[in-house]
Amino acid sequence: GACASAAPAQDAYELASPASAPQAPMAGSAAEMESIGYDAALNSAPGNIERLVIQNANISLAVEDPGASMDRIASLAQQMGGFVVSKNLYQQTLDSGIKVPRASITIRVPAESLNEALAQVKNESNQDPISESSDSQDVTSEYTDLQSRLRNLENTELQLNRIMEEAVKTEDILSVYNQLVQIREQIEVTKGRIQYFEQSAALSAISVELLADEAVQPLSIGSWQPQ
Repeated sequence: GACASAAPAQDAYELASPASAPQAPMAGSAAEMESIGYDAALNSAPGNIERLVIQNANISLAVEDPGASMDRIASLAQQMGGFVVSKNLYQQTLDSGIKVPRASITIRVPAESLNEALAQVKNESNQDPISESSDSQDVTSEYTDLQSRLRNLENTELQLNRIMEEAVKTEDILSVYNQLVQIREQIEVTKGRIQYFEQSAALSAISVELLADEAVQPLSIGSWQPQ
């Protein structure tokens, strides 16, 4: 609407003319449209918002057969309703020159089953974990902001579509169309970010490093071992 030039009162596209404001479905500037969309988004926002927390864990284990343990952990993820993000199996050369297998795998499991999954992963080893860590990230605020932004963008898209229906001048149509393209791109990006948060919170990631038992044995020279 801000791009339209002044026109006579009888012109069909008179967004800039005060006399035609009552008849226009969406008179005013783009800033005003955005303000209207923002107010509507606030009014429709839910009062009680469930917290959204992303939980992840990392663990390193010494196991008898890293390759076999990796396969069992992959099956565990599928049995629990999750999936395998990535897995790698390669050879590690020890200081003694011996080559032993080493594996790494990242899985996603339902967040409510995270502790159960970790317990089963630890059962792959008869030793305490070499290292273990977990972290959580509360993304409720950003997630809520994204939802409000999405409602605002969708409302703006609706208003632009109405203006497009009323436009008769080619330059006006092109101007509104270009704005629509930008708004729709922002909508897709915002939806993608919302989906990422929802999936990350619903499915926790567990990254597992699997070392062969030989790789963590203490150095021995003859019958002597450093304590």
